[in-house]
Amino acid sequence: MADTFIPTPALHRWVDQLWLAAGSSADEARLTADHLVGANLAGHDSHGVGMVPRYVKSWLADELQLNRHVAVTSDTGTMLSLDAQRGMGQSLAFEAMQLAIERAKQHGVCVMGLKNAHHIGRIGHWAEQAVAAGMVSLHFVNAMSVPVVAPFRGSQARYVTNPFTVGIPVPGREPLLLDFATSAIAMGKVRVAYNSGKKVPGQMLMDAQGDYTDDPAALFPAAGQPGGALVPFAQHKGYALAMVVEVLAAALTGGETTRPGNLKYQHAVWNNMLALVFDPARLGDQQLFGAEVRDFVDWVQSARLRDAAEPILMPGDPERASRRARAERMPIDAGTMAELDAAAAAVNQARGSALVALSSLAA
Repeated sequence: MADTFIPTPALHRWVDQLWLAAGSSADEARLTADHLVGANLAGHDSHGVGMVPRYVKSWLADELQLNRHVAVTSDTGTMLSLDAQRGMGQSLAFEAMQLAIERAKQHGVCVMGLKNAHHIGRIGHWAEQAVAAGMVSLHFVNAMSVPVVAPFRGSQARYVTNPFTVGIPVPGREPLLLDFATSAIAMGKVRVAYNSGKKVPGQMLMDAQGDYTDDPAALFPAAGQPGGALVPFAQHKGYALAMVVEVLAAALTGGETTRPGNLKYQHAVWNNMLALVFDPARLGDQQLFGAEVRDFVDWVQSARLRDAAEPILMPGDPERASRRARAERMPIDAGTMAELDAAAAAVNQARGSALVALSSLAA
C-alpha cells in the first residue's frame, strides 16, 4: 500500500499537541516533537513519529513519566552523573547535553553519564546539539528493552542495538556525523519494514530457529512464541563494539544492562548514555584543522567511482539530503499511520481531549 503524505509542519504540530494533551509541559512537548519529526526529516523513520504509539502505551502503563528533570547524582566539575528519573527521553537528554556543553565550554571537556531515561531516540540528534555549540561529542548508548540482537556465533537475542555516535564540527564546512547501530540494521527499521509490508535485505535477521530470513515478522512473533534476532554488523566487530557500548553506557553510569532481572517493564524502552563532550579549540588552531579536514575530504572523494550515479558521501550527507527532500511533506506508511491514529484515540480517551486523527491531515 502506498505511503500517505502529511505536510511536515502539520506533523510537527500534531505530535506537539498530542503530548500537550497527555500532560507534557510546553517545552517537553515541543522538544519531543522537534526530535521525533527531526528523525523523520533526517531519513531515520525508525526513530521518528512511529515511536509515538509505543511512548503512549508506556505513558498509559505509568512507565514513562512526564515533566521530569535530570537530577545530579555526582558532580566533580568535568564529570557529571545524571538521573533522568524515567522521564521523557527527548526532554531529559536535551537537558543533560545542555549541562555537558556548558561544562565543556567552562573546562574544555565534560564526561557525562545519563541513566534511567525513557527512549532518547536518534542519538545523532544529541551529537548535533553539541556540534551546534562548537563541541565534539562521542556517545555510547544502551537500550533496556526486550533483547533483539544475537551475539556473534549465537542464535538468540541477548541485547538491543546499542548505537555509537560521533559529532565533529569542522570550520568552513558541514560537520561530520557518525551515527549507527551496532546491529546490521536498526530495530526501528525492521519495524518500518514490518508496517510497510516490505522485506529486510541481506543476512541481517534470523528467525527463532537461527536461520536467516528476510521476513521482518520474525521480530514480532505471536504472544508466547519465541522471536528471532538481528545479527551484529561486521560479525565479531559489531558484537565486540556492542559489548563495550553496553558496559560503558549502562554499567559504568549506574544504569541497568539488558538482562532478564532488569526487564521489568512492558512497553518502555530505557536508555543509558555515556557522552564525552569537548572543545576542539583547546587542542589547536581551528583554521588549520578545518583546512586539513577539507584537504583530506577532497582526497577521499577524488577516488574513482564504481558507479557514476553514486558519489562518495561524507558522514552526515544522507541526513542533509533527506532534510531537503522532506522539508514540505513527510511519507507515513499505512501500518504506522493506523498506529498513530490509535495512539491519538488512546490519549483522547484517557484525557478527554479532542486530538484529530493524523490521517485526517493528509496532503
